Amino acid sequence: MAQAKLGSADSRWHRSVCYLLFCLCGIMAASCVNDIEKVNFFNRQHLPAQEVKDANIIRSVSGELQVSVKAPVIDIYQKPENKTVYPKGVQLYFYNADRTKKAYMRADYGISYDDQNLMMARDNVVIIDYRTGDTSYLDDLTWNSNERRIYSNNPVRSVNGQRVTLGDGFVSDENFENPQVLHQRGTVVINE
Repeated sequence: MAQAKLGSADSRWHRSVCYLLFCLCGIMAASCVNDIEKVNFFNRQHLPAQEVKDANIIRSVSGELQVSVKAPVIDIYQKPENKTVYPKGVQLYFYNADRTKKAYMRADYGISYDDQNLMMARDNVVIIDYRTGDTSYLDDLTWNSNERRIYSNNPVRSVNGQRVTLGDGFVSDENFENPQVLHQRGTVVINE
């Protein structure tokens, strides 16, 4: 009699396990249906060909240090166009011939269109000119290597000590030799 009870408990347990497995297989089969648009999103064109972390890139001409670029992440794309994206921000240091820092620029986001020699920075862009002591705050900044200039056509606030200059644009050569706030709307001196 003890064996009959054991056998029926075993068969109930087996039926429960089989029912559970049947339900799990049904759920798994139903979840295997893929939306083709979601699958296409992850094709090779939307993913970087290369990702670099904690990057420090140095640009020199004839052995003379000109610019160093630092970024926590750099994503390099080859299709559909060659571009380099700095999704977590970028910092650039510009140097004098004696390797002292001339200027500094940072932004929360950057993108470089490699075939066009065009780099754009946006979101909390800050430029520090070490020679003049000016610190400029911009919404965006464009570096056009073909034209050898750095510029913005949007509002700029430049601070030097207690002097604040407001303008509607910024321009400099690519080596930060002559940075200027364009269309100045005024300068305010703040006395503490």
